[in-house]
Amino acid sequence: MNKAIILAGGQGKRMKADMPKPLFKVLGEPMLEWVISACEKGGVSDICVVKGFMGEMIDQYLGGRCQTVLQAERLGTGHAVMQAVPFLKEDTSGNTLVLCGDAPFIDAETISDALVIHTQQGNAVTVITAELEDPKSYGRIIRTESGISGIVEKKDASEEQLKIKEVNSGAYWFRTADLIDLLGKITNNNVQNEYYLTDTISIALSESKKAGAYKSGNPDLILGANDRKDLLELNNIARMAVIEKHLINGVEFVCTDGVIIERDVEIGAGTQIQPGTILRKGTKIGKNCIIGPNALAENCAFGDNVSFNASQAYDSTIESGVTVGPYVHIRPDSHIKSGVHIGDFVEIKNSTIGEKTAIAHLAYIGDSDIGKKVNIGCGTVTVNYDGISKSRCIIGDNCFIGCNTNLIAPVKLGKAVYTAAGTTVTRDVPDYALAIDRGVMKVNEGYTLRKLKNKK
Repeated sequence: MNKAIILAGGQGKRMKADMPKPLFKVLGEPMLEWVISACEKGGVSDICVVKGFMGEMIDQYLGGRCQTVLQAERLGTGHAVMQAVPFLKEDTSGNTLVLCGDAPFIDAETISDALVIHTQQGNAVTVITAELEDPKSYGRIIRTESGISGIVEKKDASEEQLKIKEVNSGAYWFRTADLIDLLGKITNNNVQNEYYLTDTISIALSESKKAGAYKSGNPDLILGANDRKDLLELNNIARMAVIEKHLINGVEFVCTDGVIIERDVEIGAGTQIQPGTILRKGTKIGKNCIIGPNALAENCAFGDNVSFNASQAYDSTIESGVTVGPYVHIRPDSHIKSGVHIGDFVEIKNSTIGEKTAIAHLAYIGDSDIGKKVNIGCGTVTVNYDGISKSRCIIGDNCFIGCNTNLIAPVKLGKAVYTAAGTTVTRDVPDYALAIDRGVMKVNEGYTLRKLKNKK
């Protein structure tokens, strides 16, 4: 079986935060998640994460999804992989991928294609590389007719070697048995007194084992984050890559300012995403919608032809032909059926809103089931919480709920019920009835004159 070891022990001191660097997020997901998901999509699911600084946070995030081992001291990349030797020995028959947990843009295609080259060439180790216009301080790959002869760091490179644009990504495929053997032979005889994983290449070559390189077509796979500026750059790269994918699929962007779309979001052709829109994990949007400006949706399903303006929705379903906003808050477990209109300053929570119902403005609908073609007047509140427990309201088809109606749950309104403005409904109302609850209005003549008499 093929395995993966992900190095995630970095503290990231320059991030100035008390958390492991691989848990910093790119487009809403920890960098570590990007690497793990690339492994899984690339066909490698037996994964060990090497943790270090605040490793319990890594364990908490993973929740048992992967094995973890602790690198108690930071003594180099080779030392980090050494901590996973017991994991490697569980099955030595296959190959092992070694990756950095803070380099989120490794992709599944690179992982799988590099493995093909690695096995076809019979390599003990295959370095995954990328070609850069500006190689900067990355280690240069020295190729030979039969593979590679090593990796030269910039400070040690000759003028001729500095012209090389193919660089080390920090990702490698090893034959598992060879990796275990090579790890036992690297030393810390260097200025930093650390064990470098790159030393395995020279050791393998000295033992007449084959070392090769696979050049990926994805130059971004080498990118990582050492500080907040780097993290921002990663987010910008990821953000634009996602937007470009949706552009290719027929999604319209008038302007991308403030637009953040997480990478698993699905959007239908013809939909327009306006500035300031944030679409988070699990969201699916149909065709020919207008989303935004300044909208946010998380784990929601939108049908076709939805207008969602300056509003927020979470863990809910919004069917086709719905108009929402501005300033609407749709809380979890809500289902807005087709043709509904929800206007400004409306909050909906854990409720079903029937087809072609209108909630035009200034209303709270919580824990309720509302039928078709209902009109909810301004100021309506479903009073769903009595201080101890929550109860539901049921409103039948074709009801007309007058302004400032309070529905004290649990209460059921039948078909085509009307409530008069200002009514507080405390018991069930039968079909086709009018509920009215008003005291006798009193007029106190001359009140204002008396009140203001002594006002200076």
